[in-house]
Amino acid sequence: MGARGRLSAPAQCGRWPEGARGCTRCLQPAAVRVMEGSTGPGVRIREGDCAVLKRDEVFKAVPILKRRKVIFEKQWFYLDNAIGHIYGTTFEVTSGGSLQPKKEMEEPTTETKEAGTDNRNIVDDGKSQKLTHDDIKALKDKGIKGQEIVQQLIENSTTFRDKTEFAQDKYIKKKKKKYEAVITIVKPSTRILSTMYYAREPGKINHLRYDTLAQMLTLGNIRAGNKMIVMETCAGLVLGAVMERMGGYGSIIQMYPQGGPVRAATSSFGFPASFFNSLYEFPLSKVDSLLSGTFSIETLPSESEDNIPAEEESNGSLDEKPASIQETEEESTTEAAMESNQTEEQETMDLAAEDTENKESKEKGNKENIREKQRKQQERRKKLAEAAALLKEKNADGLIVAGRFHPTPLLLSLLEFVAPSRPFVVYCQYKEPLLECYTKLREKGGVINLKLSETWLRNYQVLPDRSHPKLTMSGGGGYLLSGITVAMDKGKSDAGSLEAEKTEEPTSKKRKLEELHS
Repeated sequence: MGARGRLSAPAQCGRWPEGARGCTRCLQPAAVRVMEGSTGPGVRIREGDCAVLKRDEVFKAVPILKRRKVIFEKQWFYLDNAIGHIYGTTFEVTSGGSLQPKKEMEEPTTETKEAGTDNRNIVDDGKSQKLTHDDIKALKDKGIKGQEIVQQLIENSTTFRDKTEFAQDKYIKKKKKKYEAVITIVKPSTRILSTMYYAREPGKINHLRYDTLAQMLTLGNIRAGNKMIVMETCAGLVLGAVMERMGGYGSIIQMYPQGGPVRAATSSFGFPASFFNSLYEFPLSKVDSLLSGTFSIETLPSESEDNIPAEEESNGSLDEKPASIQETEEESTTEAAMESNQTEEQETMDLAAEDTENKESKEKGNKENIREKQRKQQERRKKLAEAAALLKEKNADGLIVAGRFHPTPLLLSLLEFVAPSRPFVVYCQYKEPLLECYTKLREKGGVINLKLSETWLRNYQVLPDRSHPKLTMSGGGGYLLSGITVAMDKGKSDAGSLEAEKTEEPTSKKRKLEELHS
């Protein structure tokens, strides 16, 4: 994703202390740290980290927690034994769901040397394998590893030696995928998470393909120290990619629609807390008021005071006097009846005391919750005020828009906060909204180098004598509209410039007229 060519500080000297923003020896900033599948030496898996499970080309983001069952590719296991190992280690799922580092074993070569010339005489009738499902299940119950099961399948196949060498490799790969429970734990990165989301849940990221995301980061000139404005509805994937590029330096203002920002994918990156200190959020509904100068922090939604329950007023609702006890002055009351009444009175008073204690503890908990909510509300309002102050400066270094809303009104309003000579990028799954946006920008002016592009990606299988494009590929990765802002001349109106362009004759027509007059 553009980070492969950058220098990794851990690879230089290996001194990258926990929680530090840079290397203490070579002073390499964290902004250039390579966050790929297995970053520099000594990066180990710790409890509480966000990691990605990998099996072949399938990924799944999970938190590293002890005694928590994880289900991945029809396998369940625990991640306890993975703690302390280096990222990129391959584990094998053993009996009981525990993970053990896989030992490298030599591939069997004696059986695969003998191969046929073609597969035309092989008939797939389902009778070539001597082992039945019950036999394979019995092997699994005995605790035999997947590699040994694959070897027995090869030995008990009557058609394996008649297949070509390529067909044998394909057969072995297929059986390994089915019977070998092998898991690789890698560190999250933009490339890995974008690949995971596009393969598993493309609708959540608006079908944003990883190569298109790479183009967005490049065209947007994302780097450390920038002040970026990000408006996206891609589950926080674009925001996480920008935060990874910036490395905790600079500031990011996330614009969000009603309901609050969504950062499900951002949390999967496992960023330290310091990265979120420079992250601000601002609602799209307040952009117009901020541009017109009528914005006020008091107009932001806050918790209503009516939600706070009244104190001490409802305490008297509990009746301390038991209603079931009534003292009578009748002389005919027996001693046994009086004893039973006293017992019932004591039990009722005990129950009332317990209810009072439970109510007091509940009220105390409610008061603490109210104070916590008020504290969080104050922090949120403070962050919103800081975000508004940053936007009012109108000197953002870039703008990225990737949402399911129509991009034209969003871009026209958010470009007001971007400084001149700064890039902007807009992503949309369809090109028609971007064509309208392109036309509006050309009419309004204030931008140059407008480009509407579509990236095209095709995966290739690279194997000896078998290199060719893969048969399955995605139909499209969306469209990008990019450009650069410029300062407009206030003395000239847009309408005048448009009329001048219309009335001005083309150069070819001028030349013809000059030739006729001469």
